[in-house]
Amino acid sequence: MKYQTRFEADLHCHTTASDGVLTPEEVVKSAAEVGLKALAITDHDTINGWAEAEQAVAETGLCLVKGIEINTDWAGKEVHILGYALQEGNGVLHTRLQELREKRVQRIRKILQKLEQLGITLTFEEVSQFVRGDSVGRPHVAQAMIRHGYAANLKDAFERFLKIGRPAYVPRYKLDPVEAITIIREAGGVAVLAHPGSQCTEPEIAAWVDSGLQGIEVYHPDHGAEERNYFKALAERKSLLITGGSDFHGHAIKPGIKLGSWGVGMETIQQIEQLRRKKT
Repeated sequence: MKYQTRFEADLHCHTTASDGVLTPEEVVKSAAEVGLKALAITDHDTINGWAEAEQAVAETGLCLVKGIEINTDWAGKEVHILGYALQEGNGVLHTRLQELREKRVQRIRKILQKLEQLGITLTFEEVSQFVRGDSVGRPHVAQAMIRHGYAANLKDAFERFLKIGRPAYVPRYKLDPVEAITIIREAGGVAVLAHPGSQCTEPEIAAWVDSGLQGIEVYHPDHGAEERNYFKALAERKSLLITGGSDFHGHAIKPGIKLGSWGVGMETIQQIEQLRRKKT
């Protein structure tokens, strides 16, 4: 039996514009096939998947939310900020995102230097073969490692070499959550803390709310029942938007995570629009 989602909207998914497996058009068509009514394209540090997705939704009737996911660091922790309903023509947004993508390239080159010291020789051109968009990341390095026999699969590449604490890990450019929130808000968007899990404390979240954070991603594959209940209660206490999504990348990147496997109702789309229209 073909998978059918029980959710109306999946507000977190990635395409080939960053590190996803499916093109924006393929993601939109897949979303319609599994029964979603709305979908947010939230690629890492790029909005270049929006145009193709927008063309595809015209054929499906799907509601498209133009989004982004910005990776940040805070007190040695990795914190992701989602942005929804941003203004595509915002010049400052394009400039800042270009800077972030350039920092990604620099990071990957440093990772390759570390791998070479470990006896693993890969060129940036070999890694780039797996980049179908314009945002290069560690999953692309892992794919190159697999092709050349240095790793069995993505999990193996990350566990032995690429994740925090492993010999080829290189920290990202130190953009902090407040900067990401500011980028999103200045572009007319709605800023949401992505899958906080055990990474973020209530005082930290409260400080980010004071800096313009508007919501928390409560429903996510990484959250168990305890975390969902905790962050839902926290969001309600602070009158924050409650969002959710699958964080879909494709089976090759995140096995077992299906489009629409997590999400929210259409009322959340209306709430995003209300926040977008509300004066800052």
